[in-house]
Amino acid sequence: MPTARETLLDAAFAALGERSWDAVRMVEVAAAAGVSRQTLYNEFRSKEGLARALAVRETDGYLAGVDRALAGAGRDGADAGECFAAAARWTLRTARHSPLVRAALTGARGGVGRDLVGELHSRTVAALVSGHPGLRPEDIAWACEAAIRLTLSYVIAPAPSDEAACLRVAQLVRGLLPRPAP
Repeated sequence: MPTARETLLDAAFAALGERSWDAVRMVEVAAAAGVSRQTLYNEFRSKEGLARALAVRETDGYLAGVDRALAGAGRDGADAGECFAAAARWTLRTARHSPLVRAALTGARGGVGRDLVGELHSRTVAALVSGHPGLRPEDIAWACEAAIRLTLSYVIAPAPSDEAACLRVAQLVRGLLPRPAP
């Protein structure tokens, strides 16, 4: 059973999907969660506290999904291009469903104050370096930077499909990395 905190965060996220954060009212969030306004203030202290907690939950969830996507592709024996494409697929899906993640990734006004792009870069580089020891870390870092830039362009201006975008991202990564020695 979800805690009052999780229920309140869910209600705030739902409200954010319907209107801007400035238009979200604490009394409405409390009512949607089925708790008193005092419970909401006891949990988060202020609207800013609620916003911070929601941003942390969304960005942590996004990064955990990136890690799962990279690990899953690595377990399946995917090459570096397909591994990054798995992270791109998760990024596109999450940015479409979470205005907070989208804002953090694109640097839009009202972002969450976290270098999510930098964290995405660090995680993808680390996963590809450990999963593809025949490739030089500096080559992987460069390919990941370019792939992130391409992925973010698809967040801003979507491709006809996420699959088409991910195929392009995989092609880019493969094209930027030298073939590993046999």
